[in-house]
Amino acid sequence: MTDAQQGRPGTEGPSHPLGARTLEKGGGGDSGRKALGPPAGRGRTSIADGVVEKIAGLAARDVVGVHAMGTGLSRTFGAVRDRVPGGRTSVSRGVKAEVGEVQTALDLDIVVDYGVSIVDVARAVRENVIAAVERMTGLEVVEVNVAVGDVKLPDEEDEDDREQRVQ
Repeated sequence: MTDAQQGRPGTEGPSHPLGARTLEKGGGGDSGRKALGPPAGRGRTSIADGVVEKIAGLAARDVVGVHAMGTGLSRTFGAVRDRVPGGRTSVSRGVKAEVGEVQTALDLDIVVDYGVSIVDVARAVRENVIAAVERMTGLEVVEVNVAVGDVKLPDEEDEDDREQRVQ
């Protein structure tokens, strides 16, 4: 639907470069331009799923008790990728976002440290992720699902430690 069909003011008249439109003033052939409103309101901002996933991943990792993000397989592949020259740590590992026009929903896979309250960690992850995503993107976070896939025991080696010994 066009702006004119939606009844938005300032959309009548000939079209100009960059999508600006003018209103024709009545009488004497005197034409002038009328502002369309504040510049911030002209156009759309779209936010990619990956952007929201990175923000959520970093926010979740900031919570005490979160040892790692992702399922076992994705963490293993991630550890190998981190060792490859030129490879980077994926901050969005373990995060899946569905982003709409004004809302987003997130699924997170986490590994918690042994001895922490899983319920408290999941609540803190939700709160931190919602605050960060809403503050940085302006999107309404409608849902944050947290799946705890593993517990890091004190005597377990990390995938990173295993990779170093195998070299």
